[in-house]
Amino acid sequence: MSEKVSGPASYFPSIEKKYGQPMDYWFGLLEPKTVLKHMEMVAFLKSEHGMGHGHANAAVAYFRAKRGL
Repeated sequence: MSEKVSGPASYFPSIEKKYGQPMDYWFGLLEPKTVLKHMEMVAFLKSEHGMGHGHANAAVAYFRAKRGL
């Protein structure tokens, strides 16, 4: 019995399906952007990569939490 994924990671399957890239690809794009604030990183994914707000916010929240930002 596996635990149900919750929080930002629950968006990952739909992000990968909709935008055609694995999460590691998106985290790689965010890596050089760690000097930015949370919403600036979200804006980067939205403006430069066409990601919707909810998906971008979830990816950034997870990324920042894992790196202690």
